[in-house]
Amino acid sequence: MIDFHMAATFVIIAAAVILYVVERIELEITAVCVVVVFLLLFQLYPLTDDAGTRLVTVDMLLAGFANPALVTIMALLVVGQGMYQTGALDGVTRLATSMGDRRPRTTIIVVLLLAASLSAFMNNTPQVVMMLPVLSAIAAKMRMSPSKVMMPLSFITILGGMTTLIGSSTNLLVAGVAHDAGLPAIGFFDFFGIALVLAVVGAVYVIAIMPRLLRSRATMVQEVGGGQGRQFVAEIRVGSGHPLAGARSEVGLFPQLKGMTVLLIQRGSKRLLPPFDEVEITPGDCVIVAATRTVLTNALTSRAGLLTAEGNPPEVTGEQASQPAATRHLHLAEAVVAPGSRMIGRTIEASAIQVTTGSVVLGIQRQSRMLRTAMRDIRLESGDVLLVAGTEEQIEGLRADKDVILMEWSTAPVPATDRATPALVIFAGMVGAAALGIVPIVVAALTGGLLMLLAGCLNVRQAARAFDRRVYLLIGSSLAMAVPLQATGGAAFLAHGVIDAVGHLGPAVVLSSVFLLIAILTNFLSNNATAVLITPIAITAAAELGIDPMIMVFTVILAANCSFATPIGYQTNLLVMGPGHYRFIDYAIAGTPLVILLWLTYSVVAPFWYGL
Repeated sequence: MIDFHMAATFVIIAAAVILYVVERIELEITAVCVVVVFLLLFQLYPLTDDAGTRLVTVDMLLAGFANPALVTIMALLVVGQGMYQTGALDGVTRLATSMGDRRPRTTIIVVLLLAASLSAFMNNTPQVVMMLPVLSAIAAKMRMSPSKVMMPLSFITILGGMTTLIGSSTNLLVAGVAHDAGLPAIGFFDFFGIALVLAVVGAVYVIAIMPRLLRSRATMVQEVGGGQGRQFVAEIRVGSGHPLAGARSEVGLFPQLKGMTVLLIQRGSKRLLPPFDEVEITPGDCVIVAATRTVLTNALTSRAGLLTAEGNPPEVTGEQASQPAATRHLHLAEAVVAPGSRMIGRTIEASAIQVTTGSVVLGIQRQSRMLRTAMRDIRLESGDVLLVAGTEEQIEGLRADKDVILMEWSTAPVPATDRATPALVIFAGMVGAAALGIVPIVVAALTGGLLMLLAGCLNVRQAARAFDRRVYLLIGSSLAMAVPLQATGGAAFLAHGVIDAVGHLGPAVVLSSVFLLIAILTNFLSNNATAVLITPIAITAAAELGIDPMIMVFTVILAANCSFATPIGYQTNLLVMGPGHYRFIDYAIAGTPLVILLWLTYSVVAPFWYGL
């Protein structure tokens, strides 16, 4: 029987669902509104038992914001950010790019399978960020539209993430809600077997069939990060300890300068121009090269230190020089010389950009032609693009400089590659400790996040940016919605509705129906919100059917990960939307068959797997 509190709970949840879908109001505001409305409802109209004890309290409604699963998710985001900031997986991506020169199609498959495997153990958002430039470069070499590979990358990381407890934030949340409901704690690999079956079936579709359904969109002119496909003129000053000292050209090229085109070598007053035949670079030479931003970034972060005279990174000046290494991480950005700028007609040194902002100009790009002169001799023109390096504060200083226009999308941190090994050790230790059951996953994740900070893999500001307030508020409010849904009997009411509709057809049909319902909802709501709301309903339904409630919990986990049919279904879908030039309909065309395929696979496999 529906009473006032149950009806009010249903109305509030339905309103929240509608607001989340239409997004007329920011998600954060909607999330806070939901919590506040529930707080007011149960304070003004308390729900009590026969003894007068409140069944829904303020502490219960706000407990979701301190839920161990939510804390774990936030900590894992920090750990993933540490992996990204240090470029801990750059070696793998560079290897994949070099393989792409020989076997591009095979390399694309390898990269996708690698991304799926890694997603089982780390957050997939930084993975997609790291893999995007690799797949973009390979697609360009194959003259393939990026739309053929970007969406598959997002989908296959979601598939990989459904296989382990920490592979997806959704998995952790469902496990937390189930544990709060009195069920045993879910182990790291408890649902790995059946999840792997779904992941393999989905991966075959993503790799073999999905690219045929995706339309070719306009080719990306620039790689992810903005402007990385354009050539900048940069200079390398060769000192006595420089790794290029003594380098000799081979067939007109210098093997040490992979990805760079040597435009000239300035040796005192003498200019050596290509072709370079048996030319040896000597200390004191100034090597002028043309290279993309990606190549220059790699040279900047390499242990060889190619971009400076003595193999050290650009010198940090000002107050930053006295701060700990962890707060001195370099950032790269692109700035355009503004019309009417006082820098026009001046050289880099005469413009005093390093003196006024502390940032260092690494390269210059001129739209009209390729420059073939030493950077110190180039006189700037309006529209020239400067590739600058500096601390976050120094780059911010360029925003107030009226002589240049900072291109907002171009600002990105330079990976602190000297911290890559500690980051990998911390990550491996965290995963190992959680997988072996040495400590609970929340303890392992929090410890991993703290060690990332202490080891200098990222600074406090970078960790704060990894802490996604939208995710935090959305999950916290979803957990708040689950409290009255359970306390008012709403979950039991809905469970009875499901059982009354299909229960007479047996547990296998109920499992299939619940899976399909969740798979539909997760594409229009947050998958985390869907999972949290449905989990208590599914547990109640299992009790009504007399089957192991863990089977229903695993069904919720797997179905909530089927967020393929819309770009709003999961954050990585939104992440690849721009680089792939996708439209909303593209996700429906390529993702809906995958949702149906996984539903049918689960409907067939689950009854045999669980002996129903």
